[in-house]
Amino acid sequence: MAVYASGGMVATSQPLAAQAGMEMLRKGGNAVDAAIATAASLTVLEPTSNGIGGDAFALIWFQGRLYGLNASGPAPKGISLEAVKRAGHAEMPRFGWLPVTVPGAPAAWAACSGRFGRLPLTEVLAPAIRYAEEGFPLTPVLGKHWKRAAEVYRRLDGDLFAPWFDTFAPGGDAPEIGERWRSPDHAKTLQAIAETRAEAFYRGELAERIDAFSRTHGGYLRAEDLAAFSPEWVTPIQVNYRGFEVWELPPNGQGLITLMALNLLKGFDPAEFGVASVHRQIEAIKLAFADGKRWIADPRCREVPVAELLSDAYAEERRKQIGERASDPLPGSPPRGGTVYLAAADGEGNMVSFIQSNYMGFGSGLVVPGTGISLHNRGCNFTLDPGHPNCLEPGKRPYHTIIPGFLTRDGRAVGPFGVMGGFMQPQGHLQVIVNTIDRRLNPQAALDAPRWQWVKGKEVLVEQLFPNHIAEALVRKGHDIRVLSDSASFGRGQIIWRIGDALVGGTEPRADGGVAAF
Repeated sequence: MAVYASGGMVATSQPLAAQAGMEMLRKGGNAVDAAIATAASLTVLEPTSNGIGGDAFALIWFQGRLYGLNASGPAPKGISLEAVKRAGHAEMPRFGWLPVTVPGAPAAWAACSGRFGRLPLTEVLAPAIRYAEEGFPLTPVLGKHWKRAAEVYRRLDGDLFAPWFDTFAPGGDAPEIGERWRSPDHAKTLQAIAETRAEAFYRGELAERIDAFSRTHGGYLRAEDLAAFSPEWVTPIQVNYRGFEVWELPPNGQGLITLMALNLLKGFDPAEFGVASVHRQIEAIKLAFADGKRWIADPRCREVPVAELLSDAYAEERRKQIGERASDPLPGSPPRGGTVYLAAADGEGNMVSFIQSNYMGFGSGLVVPGTGISLHNRGCNFTLDPGHPNCLEPGKRPYHTIIPGFLTRDGRAVGPFGVMGGFMQPQGHLQVIVNTIDRRLNPQAALDAPRWQWVKGKEVLVEQLFPNHIAEALVRKGHDIRVLSDSASFGRGQIIWRIGDALVGGTEPRADGGVAAF
């Protein structure tokens, strides 16, 4: 059932992390303090999807206004397209130093805390430090993904990946479900970040350790790259969908894809959930991905025509391509990823949509020795095509999959929403919004609803509980439908809506998630 409360609420994929955020609200902190406490705790409590060495984005509703934060880091200044190709790569690799970009998560915590937080960062990060020092028992979904990751990293050779096993699989094996895991090194690193407001990570001892580890193993990331980084406050972008404003962050994130797809769908009459509605959603997301893959890049390095892509005229032109049969707009084949998302709200009206990630599970497979810092592999999303806007360049941010969402109506906050999961995220956002606005489902029902996932061409995956008669009808329309028994790739979402005087929350049934409220 959806959770109702009025004093405050935190929804995320790990119940103990939600409790960490609730602890801040109980201490007099606001939604921003709760979000940071939850995010930092998730680096300990769900390291299969995020870490201190990852990136973060946020949409923050504070005192009646929406703010956006882009804390995604750029490629190192010393890397180059030629160097990657000389190393024998035709595309960006998944593991090792080459896909490691500057991590932005610690800077995001400090920036959000400094601008909007009420409690000191040392107090806000205390629950995460406590969990790292004392340990916690693994939950079922977490344990499953942890074991899968250990099997992947076991196939990687060399001393480069040994620190991962020292930290996350002592003795060579991943911890079992219910087994207590602790990381004292992780606790020390979080303490240093808290005491210095992340300065230790970017300009202090932690930066020096990251630099030394990179130099030892031929990486390109340097202390100078870390010192030069700062997160960017940005203006969110939106479209009006049937009287609601749906907000995303601008590129280099892929939230633009969700907005383009909604712009296409709003030209059709809303219908009951059935084959016509699902078919149009799939076709709209295909067209949006085709454009997103073509244009989304770091706007500091390449112009991204956001206004043109979101214009009604362009939507009308693209909408004509949605017919009665499945089409094949041929964008790139989307890979899968690992991310954590959280939503937080306080009794004063402030709300936060926050997402952070190491990208593919634990990320690059690299852990900085003695720190617990697992480094992301976000640079894997760069292309090596010199003519593409998202081509690898020194100091450039890659196309980014993680996207927080926010919903308003007539200038008033409805609330934060998000669905984590690589290139599933715009598709998850689209389905959650359609479930909420077109189907009028409450937050929990909107998340519970069976999902579809477009993969490439005409290939669409559906969950086992997806209605069979709709799946069969989609096949007759030309879609290549495959039913998956494992729901892990269909994303994991959280929602908090403000409805009248109540906060109404839903959490992901495909995760270990929970909603904490009072």
